[in-house]
Amino acid sequence: MSQEPNTQSDLDVLIVGGGPTGMMAACELLRRGIRVRIVDRAPEPTAFPKALLLWPRSLDLLEDLGALDAVHRAALRINAFAYFSDRKPLATFEFTEDLAPLCLPQSETERVLRDRLRELGGKVERGVRLLCFDGLDFSGRISATDGVTAVLEHTDGRIERLRAPFVIGADGAGSAVRAQIGTDFRGSTYETAFALVDARIDGELPPDQALYYQSPKGALVVVALPDGVYRFFSSLPPGQQVSVPMMQAVVDERGPRGVRIADPVWQSVFRVHARHAGEFQLGRVFLAGDAAHVHSPAGGQGLNTGLQDAHNLAWKLAAVIRAEAPEELLLSYGPERSAVAQKVVRDTDIQTRAWLVNSPAKVRARDAAFTLADRSGLSRLYGPVMAGRRLAYPAQRPSQLPGGLPACRVRGQLPGGLRPGAVLPRPLALHHGLVGPDADPLSWTILLTPGPGDQEWTTQAEHLAARRPQVRVERAAHGLALRHTGCGRAGYYLVRPDGHIAAHGHSGDLERLESELVTALGPMPAYTLDSPSGEAR
Repeated sequence: MSQEPNTQSDLDVLIVGGGPTGMMAACELLRRGIRVRIVDRAPEPTAFPKALLLWPRSLDLLEDLGALDAVHRAALRINAFAYFSDRKPLATFEFTEDLAPLCLPQSETERVLRDRLRELGGKVERGVRLLCFDGLDFSGRISATDGVTAVLEHTDGRIERLRAPFVIGADGAGSAVRAQIGTDFRGSTYETAFALVDARIDGELPPDQALYYQSPKGALVVVALPDGVYRFFSSLPPGQQVSVPMMQAVVDERGPRGVRIADPVWQSVFRVHARHAGEFQLGRVFLAGDAAHVHSPAGGQGLNTGLQDAHNLAWKLAAVIRAEAPEELLLSYGPERSAVAQKVVRDTDIQTRAWLVNSPAKVRARDAAFTLADRSGLSRLYGPVMAGRRLAYPAQRPSQLPGGLPACRVRGQLPGGLRPGAVLPRPLALHHGLVGPDADPLSWTILLTPGPGDQEWTTQAEHLAARRPQVRVERAAHGLALRHTGCGRAGYYLVRPDGHIAAHGHSGDLERLESELVTALGPMPAYTLDSPSGEAR
């Protein structure tokens, strides 16, 4: 075993883990001009399908990355989730085109991200594992040190000591990074084991649906995959091993009639966990994806949550590394993403336990709930939540909200209401070039929604942005803004580089806007008194 001396590397961020979350983080950093190194202990990329669904919010991120066309070429759209109880139909939740997920096996998602990573000048170094951090600062203060020393082991036995300003741990549920920072992984593991078989079939199944067969004897989920393959996923009967005959028996007992598993592609047994890290950040070290949270595959949210972790963290790291924002911006990553992760863990846990109920009273209650949701139209709330269209980070400061108690502030608390922390509606953001593959990934935007004759306050708002090169100003037509935001008053939306609304206010709230700009980007640059061009000092 050979050991290299300390290397002061020419990189900004070390990413441990080359799966979807790690590659997404690397791509987002590279396209913002940040130097990245990404390592993974596995000698080869995964060849297994694993996670399947990409929901619309994740598709937005892939479109911004310039990778959506490649996803569409390989994926299959899922148009409905159908639920059954003892084979009797309970409810069918259909997705409109803008809310429907795409089914793409994880190995293909990784291929798409790997290709985009290569186009951006990056690569995953395989067969490199993290042994430890040397002299890690446990104070939690970013300013306490200038970086992290990672000790890496290569396949040839060589030991490398690498100094990196920041580290992202995207190394899965058994994360070495999480172990090194000493945070707990709180939660539980289901007693029931689950079996999975991907196969072609003899018989007829919907080519664009996920079918959930619930029974007191256990659950069976059948999902259409690309290329005529179907996934069969069930609770594993006690004492049995996964096999095609075992899964066929489950299908015959509680699943779709007349279907034979003919040509298996992959099979596996796994346990389901509902856990999240106690802390997503320790100083200059961050956790993302399965390193930070794991949960049931119910609803296909796991990979999506990891991609969104990476997206949230990457733009903040880039802004701090480029000295365009104070280090305190990074402290928002953990609270924002842990709130999302805890909700996903909770919601998928509820759904999974609903699959597995076996007492007659609980079965009747579950079935009644599904039937009510289907018949009452409550299912209309289901699609936007699953699609990520209701994702919103809680506001932390009064200056993020409009003054007083205007109608838009009240409406923002209702399902579907737009509020600070939510994503600016995609059609409005695309119309003004805030998002999309050609948008500036570093730019903040003040989106003004002026009324007739609103010259004075809009000029003042533009003045607030004039000395901040990373802030642009756009004006939205009143009707367009009203249609997408629901707010008819003259005002503004301060939009972050990730498309989330940092603050919303009205024409009389410019002091609040100025406060938010200082919080996000630091104090206003000073001017020299004798500079005719108004250059910052």
